[in-house]
Amino acid sequence: MVIALPVVLMLGMLTYFLPPVHSRLAWRVDNLRTRIKYALHPPEQVLFTPQEQAQVAAIVSATLQAIITPTPSPTAMATPTAPTAGVSPTIGASPMPSASPTLTPTPLPDNVLLQGAKHEYQQWNNCGPATLSMALSFWGWPGDQRDTAAVLKPNPRDKNVMPYEMAAFVNQHTELRAVWRMGGDGDLLKRLLAAGFPVVVEKGFEGPGFDGWMGHYGLLIGYDEQKQQFWVLDSYEGPDHEFTIPYAKVFDYWPHFNYTYLLIYPPERETEAMALLGPDADEVENYRRAAARASNDIFSAETPRQQFFAWFNRGTGLAALDDYAGAAQAYDQAWALYPQIPEESRPWRTLWYQTGPYRAYFYTGRYYDVINLANTTLDAMSEPVLEESYYWRGLAKEALGDVEGAIADLREAVRLNPNSEAAQYQLARLTQP
Repeated sequence: MVIALPVVLMLGMLTYFLPPVHSRLAWRVDNLRTRIKYALHPPEQVLFTPQEQAQVAAIVSATLQAIITPTPSPTAMATPTAPTAGVSPTIGASPMPSASPTLTPTPLPDNVLLQGAKHEYQQWNNCGPATLSMALSFWGWPGDQRDTAAVLKPNPRDKNVMPYEMAAFVNQHTELRAVWRMGGDGDLLKRLLAAGFPVVVEKGFEGPGFDGWMGHYGLLIGYDEQKQQFWVLDSYEGPDHEFTIPYAKVFDYWPHFNYTYLLIYPPERETEAMALLGPDADEVENYRRAAARASNDIFSAETPRQQFFAWFNRGTGLAALDDYAGAAQAYDQAWALYPQIPEESRPWRTLWYQTGPYRAYFYTGRYYDVINLANTTLDAMSEPVLEESYYWRGLAKEALGDVEGAIADLREAVRLNPNSEAAQYQLARLTQP
């Protein structure tokens, strides 16, 4: 019996890792491990305060300003200065104006339901690849989520696939074309659907049986004006004939990801697709419009959580425009609001899906904030498997002179995602003679 027990355990382990068995059981094991860790260390209680270099920078800036600025006489008048070109205005007492809306030349139908996309229930951690394969199936692509996942997330434990990675897959591995944009709205979704283009949206997700807020993709394939709902192919909740989402719910959760959407189309319909996007067809103009919309959302937000996402979205838009100073300030405002959100509603997985703060802090020289943010994110996970966090932490360590630490982090980023070209490049740069 003593000899047989190790043999039984070995056979059990070998059986567990057989692909058909592992795909059915791995998520259950992971879920159990996750629940145990989160019960002992609730991630919703973890806070990030970007203060390491922000405080130093504020002190230095104030000191320098006091040295170089002469003290004005009591009767002196301040001379107004024109805004610097290319610098985003600071949020003040009134919202920034929204971009002019695109006019719809013809009335939209009241009801649209596109046929042809094949529904797939997602495998473990496979929301992005499954949703993408469903969207591609509408245009006749023959693959499924196993094909998309093999490229997008070769590590099945990866928690997320970015929208730009999904667009790159379409453009590099199929005959179709794709663009992703932020700052979308309901009218745009309906215009695209009415013209025959399904739309992938990235949004927040909460529901019974889940340990808090998380990100999720859905494929919109139609809408019904009378019932005020979208028809959706959802890789978790169900296919189109079983599942709809009310407009109100979409517009509650879509802002959590800056109204991000992915549009796929055949090359011969590119002119039509870009015309439907209007000004958002231009990538830079889209970023400007998204930042402006986030600014307006800041002033219309009614709860701390809505304000958090609005400030976060403004940071994301400004970071996309390479206005890293403005983006860092916006992210600082978001983190300052985060403790005001009730614990049960805190979006503590945000950095699993969006990496704008890393970019903003890194390119403004706030390397300690990059490292602290990465540490906070990775430590709060049931298992630290975000290659993006290791990537940015590695770059920050290098900037601070810790080359060995940078190499270790970049190696981990490549291990977690061997298809990460950015991590491969940075690692090669530091290790090749």
